[in-house]
Amino acid sequence: MEGLRIPGPTPCPPEILRAMARQMINHRGPEFGQILQDVTAKMKQLFQTKNDLYLLTCSGTGGLEAAVVNTLSPGDKVLSVSIGFFGERFAEAAAQFGAEVIPLFYEWGKAADINDIRRALQKEPEIKAVMVTHNETSTGVTNDLAAISSLVKEFDKLLLVDAISSLGSIDLPVDKWHCDVTVTASQKGWMVPPGMAMVSVSPEAWRAYAKAKMPRYHWDFGKAKSYLEKGQTPWTPAVSIVFALQVALDMMLKEGLPSIFARHARVGRAARKGVKALGFSLFPEEKYASDTVTAVAAKSGLDVKKLLKILREEHGIVLSGGQQKLEGKIFRIGHLGWVNEDDIKDVISALKAALPRAGV
Repeated sequence: MEGLRIPGPTPCPPEILRAMARQMINHRGPEFGQILQDVTAKMKQLFQTKNDLYLLTCSGTGGLEAAVVNTLSPGDKVLSVSIGFFGERFAEAAAQFGAEVIPLFYEWGKAADINDIRRALQKEPEIKAVMVTHNETSTGVTNDLAAISSLVKEFDKLLLVDAISSLGSIDLPVDKWHCDVTVTASQKGWMVPPGMAMVSVSPEAWRAYAKAKMPRYHWDFGKAKSYLEKGQTPWTPAVSIVFALQVALDMMLKEGLPSIFARHARVGRAARKGVKALGFSLFPEEKYASDTVTAVAAKSGLDVKKLLKILREEHGIVLSGGQQKLEGKIFRIGHLGWVNEDDIKDVISALKAALPRAGV
């Protein structure tokens, strides 16, 4: 749908859709090997990393699980810095495999406080890793990952980063910020359909891998490494998604990272300005508001479900509601990937028309 404005999956440019229509090729053959090596090298440029990088055929959650099982052992203490639904999911994955999760959970809509993290690391010196969400799509909040990363490395801990809805849209220099495992996914800022997670792995993460005892098979980074050296993936990849990624990465490199970040910042400002002009408040504190998804606090009397239905059926605009305890309390505008200011103008115009019939 042309007016798809949710935090993911995001709209795909026509040239990316055309790339996916290509006939299948041998995923163990030389042609695919060349494509895989090309995509991996270009993806490293956009991750701003010289670390190893792998494509995993799965959702972003699969990438988060891979970050956990390749670096940790049952009983390891991990600090989970969670500011919303997806941060809590990351913690659940670690706990499921036997990690001792030390929760540092914030009220939804708040960003992480660096002083709280410092106190937690001082209190529990045996913490091995810190898990953090860079950009929380459930609440529209972006954490100060540069400050968090600096602190985590001051204490010499592993840093596992959920960058699913930030990388490729918001600046995240993986090497500069010493991120050990960084996870993103194809359906967010990369302008590609769902089906692929992309993960970078630092030398420190590899040292942790050598000692990690959590069970792993499909998500084994060692297998991904050995097969990539042959121009392959360990398991059958989502070949069409790789075709699409190759085109998307060329588009992104042509635009350039500074321009991509600046565009998302402009679009984010336009979304925030637009909803405030309609009399709404942002759900998070504005200085932490995301440039990839705007979470809007529902006014008294607003029927969010009805609003979303009117927007979808009468205006061709698809927005997201709140998740779990935020259902009916917020609505969210996704603006990452293939997006510009005109797309936001269309959303604001549709909102202005629909609101009177939804209780405002």
